[in-house]
Amino acid sequence: MKNRKKGKLYKKILILAFIIYFVYTLIMQQKTLNSYAKEQAKYNEDIEVAEDEQNKLQEMKSNINSDEYIEQIAREKLGMYYPNERVYIDVEK
Repeated sequence: MKNRKKGKLYKKILILAFIIYFVYTLIMQQKTLNSYAKEQAKYNEDIEVAEDEQNKLQEMKSNINSDEYIEQIAREKLGMYYPNERVYIDVEK
């Protein structure tokens, strides 16, 4: 009789320990999955930023030899203007 009670008690303890281990494992796996999801979202955002930058650079590359772009750079960076062109300078800037 005592052995049966001890056996049932050990069995219950073993089942309880297994359930606790199982729940603990599930919680830890969920935490890991959440951290991976956050990393994935961050990497997706980084990819989008890089793709936007790549698109801007591709657009700039296609416009770099156009007359409009060359004229814009000459005006903005080099301070060059057409002969007899009037240039107004805003003194408040």
